[in-house]
Amino acid sequence: MKPDISIIIPVLNESGTLQTTLESLGDPSSGKTIEIVIVDADPDATTLASIHLESTRRLQLKTAISGKGRGIQMNRGAELAAGPILLFLHADTRLPQNAIHAIFSVLKNPSIVGGAFDLGIRSGKWGYRIIDKVATARSRITRLPYGDPALVIRRDSFHRIGGFAKIPIMEDVELMRRIKQRGDTIQIIGKRVQTDPRRWERDGLVYSTLRNWVLMSLYLMGVSPSKLVRYYEKTGSKGSRVIQGVKGS
Repeated sequence: MKPDISIIIPVLNESGTLQTTLESLGDPSSGKTIEIVIVDADPDATTLASIHLESTRRLQLKTAISGKGRGIQMNRGAELAAGPILLFLHADTRLPQNAIHAIFSVLKNPSIVGGAFDLGIRSGKWGYRIIDKVATARSRITRLPYGDPALVIRRDSFHRIGGFAKIPIMEDVELMRRIKQRGDTIQIIGKRVQTDPRRWERDGLVYSTLRNWVLMSLYLMGVSPSKLVRYYEKTGSKGSRVIQGVKGS
């Protein structure tokens, strides 16, 4: 059966998180046929090997291996996807209740090419509620969401504009920026995803947030992604490498 929507999940060393994410997808109450496309950047397919197939039987599941880099992985997933709508989801992010219904309600308007959800962080700490609000305000004002809030785009539009750019960082913002520059409409869906706080906790809440603001500002000022990724790697904890991108705030 042809899917109504394809959910593309780029992964790298996500064995501990992917299964829970998969089990949260495919809500039959949406009335839509959902395809899941998982693209692993690990040539040994460690994350793919961790999937419990028995618990994912109700999902239309496709898997693939690609080169490293979230943009590369998501482009590969889009090549394999059969649905007319593409939803790019991080492995550590959970969709809100009735997310699929909300997506189709927004896209009833043919002038809307795509969009994203509001950001929510899976933590009870009050500091994260501030990040939620700031990130939501930034996305709504600029219409340039990071990938954490799950980017949505019509498949024909995605391929028409050439997919994600082959850059090491800011590929999600760059795509949304290109859509805006074409004069197409991006809609922020008024429901919150819930993403894992691990990277904020690893590098520190305030430090991570300020660093992300600096990265975004420098990118919008025209600093090249190759320079930004060097800055990100240099300022990350213990020299952590940016293979799967920054967390949005």
